[in-house]
Amino acid sequence: MRLRNKSWAKPLIAAHPDMISITPKGMQGKWQEKFATEQPLMLEVGSGKGQFIIGMAQAYPERNFIALELQEVAIAYILRKQVELQLPNLHLILGDGADLSEYFAPEEVAGLFLNFSDPWPKTRHEKRRLTYKSFLAQYENIMQKGATLQFKTDNQGLFEYSLVSMNNYGMHYDLVSLDLHKDARVEGNIETEYEQKFSAKGGRIYELKARFSTAD
Repeated sequence: MRLRNKSWAKPLIAAHPDMISITPKGMQGKWQEKFATEQPLMLEVGSGKGQFIIGMAQAYPERNFIALELQEVAIAYILRKQVELQLPNLHLILGDGADLSEYFAPEEVAGLFLNFSDPWPKTRHEKRRLTYKSFLAQYENIMQKGATLQFKTDNQGLFEYSLVSMNNYGMHYDLVSLDLHKDARVEGNIETEYEQKFSAKGGRIYELKARFSTAD
């Protein structure tokens, strides 16, 4: 969902270059420089207004987190909260998930999150889905061997598509949940804004955790 323009967004982003990167293509292999301490680097692609990534950064201070978001207004909402919280293990990127291999070095990322991505339901838009094979290839390139990709959605069609896409790519599943909020195997789930509202109305959330093959 595209957010309405906010007059405060651009000035806020311009005022905090230490907290947000808007020209990330020269940062391959250098992201740890953005944090107070060098720690495993976790990436969320499509962070929305940031409730999930902020919650993760607060819950896991021993890891560093990057929120990547294409919409300027959405990333500005996260930045506004980060200005208040000053979390030392959170950095923001205004950028495109299709350009990850230009932003990150091979095996730089220790874990990746995809939360409630646009389902792009029309067949002609398949290549835009964040679990399409070209995106999976980029994730595999930037993720460390054995690292986990976590995917959550409320869209059954996208979930089924993603299962098939990842299986065809040769990925291995650690978890497949058809009703996340009622799954006893899941602990410590941190919700996005959308997830919180949708599940409160009785909606079902799907989740999978998968890894790329480590075979040579």
